[in-house]
Formats: sequence, C-alpha cells, structure tokens
Amino acid sequence: MYRRKQKTVGKVDWVRAPDIHHRVLTLVERLELTWIEPEKIYAVRSTGSSARAYARIWGMSRVWQIAAGLPALYCIEVVAQYFDKLSHKEQDKVLLHELAHIPKNFSGALLAHTHSKGGFHDKLHEMLASYNRIKKD
Repeated sequence: MYRRKQKTVGKVDWVRAPDIHHRVLTLVERLELTWIEPEKIYAVRSTGSSARAYARIWGMSRVWQIAAGLPALYCIEVVAQYFDKLSHKEQDKVLLHELAHIPKNFSGALLAHTHSKGGFHDKLHEMLASYNRIKKD
C-alpha cells in the first residue's frame, strides 16, 4: 500500500502585537477611514506559520457574533518571518491591504479580491493614493 508522506506541521504561536495595533490606528486616523471602528480591531504577530502571506485579516462571522454576544471584530495577523523583513513603508502598504478587506458596513465579513467597480482593488488604490499624499507632506 502506498502511504503518503505527511507534512511536518510546526507549532504556530500568536502573540498580541501592540506595535502593529498602534500603526493600524494611526493609519485609520490619518487616512480618515471612517467606516473602521478602531476599538474593534486587534493585531497579532505569528511565528512558525507555513502561510506564504505577509499578513492576513480575520473577521468574526455573524453567527459567532450572535452566539458569543459580541460586536463585529477583526484581527490582523502579521506573519513575522515575512512581514518583519519589509521596510516601514511596505509594512504600511500591507496593513492597508488588510484594512481594505473590511466592508463599509463593518459587519465582521471580509471583502474578496474582486475586480468589480468600486470593489476591493478600487478601495485599496484609493487608500494607497491617500497614503502616498500624506507621506509627501
């Protein structure tokens, strides 16, 4: 019988990332991202992840909100082995990319990478343009 070799799965550790949280709050405030409720955004740094992404955003689905009696919440996870090697500016761009996944109704859902008019990419381009204007000042 052929036996498939199993991947060795390492342990992923998550720790709160107050530095990332502060940077997210600063971006939200400076770019006037009014639909984002900063007190409902959390940030963690992961180590040992096999993810290939620099960062990910996690939303709390409506069913969990109801079951736990909680409001919509979001958590931005930065993958330390990739994110921490980026320049400050590139890190900000990654954080803005994750924030662009949050819909205008702040429901706990996430916007997909769609190319529709007014969708994720249009929103991200607007945010990056605002960021670049602020950085020039």
